[in-house]
Amino acid sequence: MAHHLSAKKRIKQSETRRVKNKYHARTTRNLVKKLRDTTDKEAAAEQYTEVASKLDKLAKTNVIHKNKASNLKAKLAKHVNNL
Repeated sequence: MAHHLSAKKRIKQSETRRVKNKYHARTTRNLVKKLRDTTDKEAAAEQYTEVASKLDKLAKTNVIHKNKASNLKAKLAKHVNNL
């Protein structure tokens, strides 16, 4: 158990960030799945911009790796273009 105030604060901060990161990653994964299931090109193009933005934000804050975000965006762009 932490004895110093700074260690206790760090534990609270880590837990808060973990929950927030988990929420945003889960939400983005759901958006990716929804985009992959979309068959309408215009709707998919609108969703793609939102998903790409979310992926960039997750990569920027190191929730996911930047290369993973890039790979996902490329695959989703290919999907949208093939519709």
